[in-house]
Amino acid sequence: MSSNTEYTAKDFKSDQYVRWCPGCGDHAVVNTLQKAMAELGIPPHKTAVISGIGCSSRLPYYMNTYGFHTIHGRAAAIATGVKTANPDLTVWQITGDGDCLAIGGNHFIHALRRNVDLNIILLNNKIYGLTKGQYSPTSDRGAVTKSSPYGTVEDPFVPAELTFGARGHFFARAIDVDLAVSKEVMVEAGRHKGASVVEILQNCVIFNDHIHSYVADKEFRAERTIHLKHGEKMLFGKDLNKGLVLDGFTLKAVTIGENGVTLNDILTHDATTRDNFLHQRLAMMDGHELPLAVGVIRSVDAPVYDQEVKKQIDSIREKNPKKTLRDLLLSEETWEVK
Repeated sequence: MSSNTEYTAKDFKSDQYVRWCPGCGDHAVVNTLQKAMAELGIPPHKTAVISGIGCSSRLPYYMNTYGFHTIHGRAAAIATGVKTANPDLTVWQITGDGDCLAIGGNHFIHALRRNVDLNIILLNNKIYGLTKGQYSPTSDRGAVTKSSPYGTVEDPFVPAELTFGARGHFFARAIDVDLAVSKEVMVEAGRHKGASVVEILQNCVIFNDHIHSYVADKEFRAERTIHLKHGEKMLFGKDLNKGLVLDGFTLKAVTIGENGVTLNDILTHDATTRDNFLHQRLAMMDGHELPLAVGVIRSVDAPVYDQEVKKQIDSIREKNPKKTLRDLLLSEETWEVK
């Protein structure tokens, strides 16, 4: 619930010097998050930013909100505790692909399964940056890194696929250099009740530079990404003359005007349908054969864990004659020592 006060991004900036490498995508993320928080209108004193360990996890220092820089992989667990203990707080979890999907993977999937009202910003640069360039759970097969000098021999996690597998109800994606879409999905995540996952494809200029350039660079971003918006046609391309259709159970890219294809043939995005069949297929497009999907891919209402816990506690308290600690202490045999 937003207040009547109008906020600006400056209201959410701390006085700390931002310590990330020049050119790091994290700079764009923190600035965009501050703008998104201002648009949401939730006061800084009703906001908490929780992080684990990694370059991205420095972000709470730069926010004029409550914050907790926790331990490796445990941000989701601690954020769950914060939100459950104080449901009135808006809680953001800032995490990276290593922090969230390696040691923190168990906490991540259960936060989604429970549908805790957290806004999870997952910065994915496909590398461990803080610990100097080891491959991460999202590094591509064959990636040459400090810990895989001859290339990795394993397949990566896809954050979207993991989110859907954990029964997640909100998934969105943006690219760090696309500030407009990044802000759009952060605002939508903040408005959604329940666990929201926003994957930001973020560039590490030191250890994995240009890893997302095949979709991030302006020269071909329009052709290799598709900005999904609920209720609108799934169009992409520089002239918005390409779109997505279903060919049986398979998504297919077509060009309007070719082979009799019209605008009416193009799929309309429904982010709110409970059936996640199409959401999964959209989220798994990778920018090669089919365009990478950005924007809000899935946004479905479902019971929220912290709200359900609060309702349960309130219901039990209402039926219990012991309303306070004093009631409990005086409920059995007592005596007075003089």
